[in-house]
Amino acid sequence: MIDLYTWGTPNGYKASIMLEACRLHYSVHPINILNDEQFTPDFLRISPNNKIPAIVDHDGFDGEPVTLFESGAILIYLAEKTGEFLPTNKRKRLEVLQWLMWQMGGFGPFLGQAHHFNRFASEQVPYAIERYNTETRRLWGVLDKQLAGKQFVVDDLSIADFAIFPWANRFEWQQINLNDFPHVQAWMERMLQLPFVQRGLQIP
Repeated sequence: MIDLYTWGTPNGYKASIMLEACRLHYSVHPINILNDEQFTPDFLRISPNNKIPAIVDHDGFDGEPVTLFESGAILIYLAEKTGEFLPTNKRKRLEVLQWLMWQMGGFGPFLGQAHHFNRFASEQVPYAIERYNTETRRLWGVLDKQLAGKQFVVDDLSIADFAIFPWANRFEWQQINLNDFPHVQAWMERMLQLPFVQRGLQIP
């Protein structure tokens, strides 16, 4: 059994989609970040950075528990545990990992800042809104170019798709018109048709 500590955010959905895709048994522990539950001492022992998601796999290496925070690390761990959604071919594996890192280093952080300044900032900050929305559109353009002629980000469905999709799925928060990015739009429609993606988006 795997314990999943999560909330309804793009990073949280990465883990729940992966767990559903791998058909793993897991128990959900909601961490309500709106109530600052991520800062409790109990959660801090699991996630030293006070961020969701985090997991505890009670059947980890050599039968000993494994505790992990950081969504990218969780995706890699679960892929290696199950042998799914991360190619064994070295070149393809690197392709998947570089797009995972692209999401973690850019498509997540910059879109997250766009979310904040577009929707949640207590005052309008025109410079920040322009900066983060401009970079968000650039990143969407990078993704659209990558998906041209492809079903998924790196040919076959992988953890790169599971990492990128939940952030793209909040396109309205980023003031993105999907019609401007037809390859991403088609990919998102394919992702939303997958039953395990639908289930993962319902967690917690």
